[in-house]
Amino acid sequence: MGVPILVLGESGTGKTYSIKNFDPEKVGIFAVEKPNLPFRKQFKVAKNATYSMIAEALKDPKLKAYVVDDSQYLLVNELFDRASETGYNKFTEMAKHFRDLIHIVNHQTPEDCLVYFLHHPEMDAATGRMKAKTVGKMLDEKLTIEGCFNIVLCTNVESGNYSFITQADGVYPAKSPEEMFEPVIPNDLAAVDAIVRDYYGFSKL
Repeated sequence: MGVPILVLGESGTGKTYSIKNFDPEKVGIFAVEKPNLPFRKQFKVAKNATYSMIAEALKDPKLKAYVVDDSQYLLVNELFDRASETGYNKFTEMAKHFRDLIHIVNHQTPEDCLVYFLHHPEMDAATGRMKAKTVGKMLDEKLTIEGCFNIVLCTNVESGNYSFITQADGVYPAKSPEEMFEPVIPNDLAAVDAIVRDYYGFSKL
């Protein structure tokens, strides 16, 4: 039972950049859409990542940390690939594919395997709150993506300073276990990883 961590943020607010301080030998990166990282440090990146590619790696993990970069494109790319299909059934299948990937992390990976889903948000017109971007209504109405994660971090940029919000404030759906983080922390996933492992008593990465 691994630890999925959701990182929500608009494009350009530091989601992918937050990978930079990881040791490249100790993290696996699945790039769903963008093939290149926004810094010079070299990482091994699985490009054009698909559900099957990610699921295969997570069911037999060789590492203790993985990043799914721009995970909402798993949904978006399947939507466009199936654009000519009619009927609601395709939306049910798309929702199930995404749900199943989260469940692999929650139920089939070792407990000290941390998987970061970097995901774009959207504003809920009904509530005025941020939420994870999806396609169709099934994920929103029947599942609620954020509910599958105990840790949800939201990017924040103020005066050129990039950070993560770790607790909900009425707009951001951020959350984390009691006393794990300060309310606002640097956007550094390597530091986040170290804190989470220490909190749960896992060995260091």
